[in-house]
Amino acid sequence: MEKNKIIRIKDIAKLSGVSVGTVDRVIHKRGKVSDEARKKVEKILKEIDYTPNLLAKTLGSNKTNKIAILVPHPEEDPYWKLSLDNLDAAKKEWQPYQMQIETYFFKLNDEQSFKKAAKNVLKNKPDAIISAPIFLNVALDFFNEIEDLGIPYVHFNTMINGVSPLAFIGQDLYQSGQLAGSLIALSTPSPSGTVAILHISEKVQHSVHFIEKERGFRDYFKEHQFNKMEVVSIIIEGDDMKSFESKLVEAIKSNDIKGLFIPTSSGAKLTANIISKYKLPNICIVGYDLLKENIELLKSGQINFLINQNPNKQVNRGIYHLANHLLFKKEPPNLELFPLEIITKHNLDSYIKSNLH
Repeated sequence: MEKNKIIRIKDIAKLSGVSVGTVDRVIHKRGKVSDEARKKVEKILKEIDYTPNLLAKTLGSNKTNKIAILVPHPEEDPYWKLSLDNLDAAKKEWQPYQMQIETYFFKLNDEQSFKKAAKNVLKNKPDAIISAPIFLNVALDFFNEIEDLGIPYVHFNTMINGVSPLAFIGQDLYQSGQLAGSLIALSTPSPSGTVAILHISEKVQHSVHFIEKERGFRDYFKEHQFNKMEVVSIIIEGDDMKSFESKLVEAIKSNDIKGLFIPTSSGAKLTANIISKYKLPNICIVGYDLLKENIELLKSGQINFLINQNPNKQVNRGIYHLANHLLFKKEPPNLELFPLEIITKHNLDSYIKSNLH
């Protein structure tokens, strides 16, 4: 069969040696088919990677499928704005197939805001849901509820235990923390001193993605027996920048910090600027994501490494998997893990020009 040629049911019937009616019953899972005939048809379907014509199927139906996206408000953090960068293009792409994509926002550090947004999602009766389940306790309640309602859902960015999404899309957060540890260890000439994970205005105890990153970071130094390298957490609450500066400078000086791991996208800019302002000793900084300000800091050498997470691609893959599930009952992979991409000033330009991000 020629590549890209439209495969018709009668073509499949000819290849498998059965009738057109038999092929139709196998594809649509209706009526009686002998085991022998089913195996013949399924063998051909697998060989040609057959998918029913999406447009013909959906245009013949009056049903509109609603996909809800439940995420932190994009104005609160540039990472979440980045996650929705290609959303308009995705909406346009899926519109001919009668997919309606709706966004619901909650405040990044407010569990009650998450509860309210989740309630609004259910009120509008979506057919499927994409979400980043940041808050552990309230997230568990919400996803247990939608499982009881039979609503399929996909997680991106953060994976939690105790629930059963169709798929998780994102990075292995534990390995991400381990990677950060290895980058700092490689960049720290002295085997002694202190390395730190910096939490800025985060509810760490409820934020699964921060917990996993820190666990991986700490375990890296334990497993590789850096006995003289102490790992500490620096937790700075509040929004007052003057207070933030003084707390960070005091923490760095009092702990003799050699390396800083910052598990948020926006934290690298705040930290690097303060280190530069106070002319603190050379500290290796590992941050996240290709935000505009992070790119500039990487180019100038104020931060050493960025671990890129491709948040916009995570959302788009979630839409893709749910759309295919709603249309064809197609099961996505349980895990779709994105690679842990290390970006430095030396490979930044080639990476950006490759259009992979």
